[in-house]
Formats: sequence, C-alpha cells, structure tokens
Amino acid sequence: MKLRYKVLFAYSLAVLLWATAFPGIRVGLESYGPLHLALLRMLIGSLGLLVFAVIVKMRLPEIKDIPVILLLGLFGFSVYHTFLSVGEKTVDAGTASLIVSITPILSSILAGIFLKEHFHSLGWFGSITAFLGVALISFDAGGEFGFKFGAILIMIGAFGESIYFVFQTSYLRKYGFLPFTTYTILAGTLFMLLFSPGLWSAVQQASLESTLTVVYLGLFPTIIPYFMIAYATSKHGASEATSSLYLTPALAIFIAWLWLGEVPATISIVGGILALIGVSMTTLTTRKQPSKDTEYLTAEVLEEKRTIPGRGR
Repeated sequence: MKLRYKVLFAYSLAVLLWATAFPGIRVGLESYGPLHLALLRMLIGSLGLLVFAVIVKMRLPEIKDIPVILLLGLFGFSVYHTFLSVGEKTVDAGTASLIVSITPILSSILAGIFLKEHFHSLGWFGSITAFLGVALISFDAGGEFGFKFGAILIMIGAFGESIYFVFQTSYLRKYGFLPFTTYTILAGTLFMLLFSPGLWSAVQQASLESTLTVVYLGLFPTIIPYFMIAYATSKHGASEATSSLYLTPALAIFIAWLWLGEVPATISIVGGILALIGVSMTTLTTRKQPSKDTEYLTAEVLEEKRTIPGRGR
C-alpha cells in the first residue's frame, strides 16, 4: 500500500508540473526566442542537477554507456524541448498539451515492439482513434481550414520523448532513476549549447516575468517530472508509467485559461477528447500483462537503492 501511494504521488506531481510547463513556455516566448528559451531552461536545470550530484556523491556512468546516454539525452531533452518551444510559437498552450498527450501511445507501441510489453487489438484501435484526434488538433479552425506547422513540430518532440521513456528502462535497472535521469538531462543540454550565441543578450533584454518563468521551468518542470516518471517506470513499466500523462492536457488547459486567458479552438478540444479516449483504450490494454523485463526491473531497482551512493532512504 505504501508503494502504491508513492507511485500515485509521483504521477500526480509529474502531471501537475508538466501542465504548468505549457503556459509557462508561452510566457517565456514573450521575451525569448524558442531556441534560447529551451537552452536556458535546460542550463538552469543542469546546474541544479550538478549541485545535487555533487552533494549526494553520485557515481559516474560507465564509459561504454555514454553513447546511449547521449542518444537518449538527445531525443528525450534536446529534441523534445526544442521542438515543443518552437511549436508553441504558433500553437496555444492547451493545444500543445493535447498533442503531447500522444506520448503514451507512442511509448506503448515502442514498448510493445522492443520490450515485449503486450499491445493488443484494442490498443491498435485506440492508437488510430488517438491519431485521428491529433489530426483534428493539427488543423486551424479560423476563416480557412489550414494545417498548423507548429503542431507537426510538437508531434516530433513527443516522438523524441517517447523514445526516451521506453529505452531508458534497462538503464534505470542498472543505475537507478535519479542518476540516469541526471545523466540524460546533462547530455541533452550539451547538444543544445549550439543555441548559445546571443543567449546572454536575450537574458539582458527579457522581461522579469519571462526570465523568472524560465527559471521556474528549468528548476521544476524540466527536472522533477522526469524523476517521477522514471520512478514510476521502474515500478510498472514504460507504457503504464507514461499513461498518466493523458491527464495533463485538462489541467494544462485550465492553468492556461487562468494564467493567459487562452482557450483552445473547438476543433482542438474535440480532437483532444478523441486523442484522450484513444490513449485510455491503449493504456488499458498495456496494463493487463506486465512484461518479464518490467518485473525484473522492479526487483533490481529495489536492490539498487541499497547499493548506489546518494540514493533515497
């Protein structure tokens, strides 16, 4: 029972913080370009993690694992945060969160293929339903029925995040969710240093509200939810852990309405409902039979907590 409440807390915190990220990005974009915003929030997050790693005397990864850490950092952080920030230049916060809600679908498909987590016919039907919903979200509902290019960019970011969530599993088993998430966030930040020219000038010219919002994004939504989802993955597998993310859009839309006065277009809301129904159908099927790899992962992580320096008590 105690474990159940810990996992529930992890899900809830991840959903809440990620929901605030979507309107937060919109506020940051009022003063920062999308590339500078993505880099700055990652730099702030990485600085906080470096301090944490030194305090707990976190062990370094093995050299043979560094290429994989770099690759997962690229997909899970560089690709996701860059494409999401660029996409939100033209896509409102609530709609962006609805598009990212396909992450559990993509994670379930990848987990079924590579981790042998079960994905049945209802799951495929749910996937089709979800993608039809995302297709509706991707269209403008203004005077002309035009395609939102920003929505495509956000979908690319969601795919990158799905790759990260699924393929981190065996490395969570080896290193634990805190160290491995730290490694990949730092790795993702390295790739984003390509966006550093002009960053200091942008900081000097930005409004205080935008800068404080980016600091918040860096210290909270950039770090903590990934720890929470990694923890949940270590207990229940990739597809079930990411299924909690389908709750994020409703909260993100509500926060965006309170904070920014934004309300998604009707067609986006309809598409979002379809997407969430599809995600619910998919995750319902993947929960029924956890993979052997997931069961083994749970035991390994519990054992690992007693052996890795700096792990939780």
